[in-house]
Amino acid sequence: MKAFVKSSLVVGISMISLHVAAASGASVSPRVAEIVASRCALCHGPEGESASAVYPRLAAQHPDYIAKQLKDFRDGRRKSDTMTDMAKDLKDEEIIGLAAYFASKKAASRQPGDADFAGVGKFIFQRGNPYSGVPACTSCHGVNGHGTQQLPRLAGQHPAYLEIQLKEFTKRERTNDNAVMHTVAAKLTELETRAVAIFIGGLQ
Repeated sequence: MKAFVKSSLVVGISMISLHVAAASGASVSPRVAEIVASRCALCHGPEGESASAVYPRLAAQHPDYIAKQLKDFRDGRRKSDTMTDMAKDLKDEEIIGLAAYFASKKAASRQPGDADFAGVGKFIFQRGNPYSGVPACTSCHGVNGHGTQQLPRLAGQHPAYLEIQLKEFTKRERTNDNAVMHTVAAKLTELETRAVAIFIGGLQ
């Protein structure tokens, strides 16, 4: 029975690897396709469109940003039991290949959630909160939330994942990229955190 399960798993990974390679043309190496199929796809999906709200969408994310996060996981600068284990043996060239693969994927369109919450979130995103000193998200991540090579694309990200990250920044439980984001996130109320996450989740 164990042999059958193992064999089925190997076949499944091989099929996903072929799908990844075919969908990406000749640009993705067999090794990168294998890593996507055997590791990344489990949580983030083969196209970088994770089905679960607790895992970030990787499709259309900036390649330099993805590469930095993978290296931080691998080298212990960003803490995560799951991701540290997934990234611990990745070579630099594999990380670059994975980053390029997911960056090349088109982000799926998303609809905003609760309109009232999204309205509050839009205000915070575009104008910040001058009463509490929260800066506008657009000042770093751009008017459409598309970010830069150094700063993540936020548009269309799972609201629940964004909330988790903002709260980790607030508590300094996010162990990398914390200097600026702790200062910002710590000033957000619970309502503002939820609202801005919902609004960002509906951006294209």
